[in-house]
Amino acid sequence: MATVAVVNWDKKEVGKVDLPKEVFEQPFRKDILHTVVRWQLACRRQGTHMTKTKGLVRGGGKKPFKQKGTGEARQGSSRSPLNPGGGTAFGPQPRDYSYKLPRKVKQAGLKIALSYLLSEGKLVVVNDLKSDGKTKDLSLRLKKFGMPKAVLVDQSEDSLVKRAAGNLAKYRYYGTEGLNVFDLLKYDGVILTQSSIAKIVTRCGLKD
Repeated sequence: MATVAVVNWDKKEVGKVDLPKEVFEQPFRKDILHTVVRWQLACRRQGTHMTKTKGLVRGGGKKPFKQKGTGEARQGSSRSPLNPGGGTAFGPQPRDYSYKLPRKVKQAGLKIALSYLLSEGKLVVVNDLKSDGKTKDLSLRLKKFGMPKAVLVDQSEDSLVKRAAGNLAKYRYYGTEGLNVFDLLKYDGVILTQSSIAKIVTRCGLKD
């Protein structure tokens, strides 16, 4: 079990907290992280791409030329995929790219990502995460931690913190329910509140 310092926004230690090794001390598994990230990105795809088939292209109701006697291959529509301006054969159609991933794989990915950040010294635990809703104030507080990019995680989402963090392009703010592998790896740093740890442990399949 790893023991880390709990700090305030002045980077002064105000206590310590134990992080369960079952969640925060897992061996690095690139294959599992890759699997989880691919699943996340697939679920985010809109899948609204579409091309028109010959039946959807406007016009083409008249037969281009008579069936026989021209020496050309028979044609029933000028909107055939064989003709310029015609429809597309076997083009992309709207579809759902999402698929199911076993819960244990998703939990394993979250554990590995958190363990990686802790081992790299990129996981910070703060006593609370409060804001007056001002972006400038939150930005100045975050600079003290020397983390140019990070995911901010609280026990539950706070509207004022969300408003303050919304304009910070290099930071993401979530309640524990929004914590995900893709953002942890993309922003390469995480700031957790002490109260969020128990919920994270529960979400990873362990009883606190």
